[in-house]
Amino acid sequence: MTSDAAHPAWFDISTPDAPRAHRFYQELFGWPVQVLDDTYALVGADGGEPAGGIGQAGPDSPYTGIVVYFPVADVEKALARAEELGGRRRLEPRSVPGRGRIAVFDDPDGNPVGLLGA
Repeated sequence: MTSDAAHPAWFDISTPDAPRAHRFYQELFGWPVQVLDDTYALVGADGGEPAGGIGQAGPDSPYTGIVVYFPVADVEKALARAEELGGRRRLEPRSVPGRGRIAVFDDPDGNPVGLLGA
């Protein structure tokens, strides 16, 4: 893991009702919502880089709720280290266009944690 891992790099909200979540967070925080398709929208500052996303959870979704992603130099190595320390894989590493690679694991208490990197 890198020293940059001390701060979140991305967040993702997975919900059974994405349009409702878009409205809720847009009204609560004033987030601009850029709907990409029927399953995912980016949220963040007007004119700035998106800070996270809101996605439609389906029957095969690896999680519902919020996952915070932390930056790492190598997703596979960080995921393996999390497992050595008692974590459990939840979402296998995969490439995300424009973001790099992601993965999600559960910490020893069952909290989902995301990794974002190369």
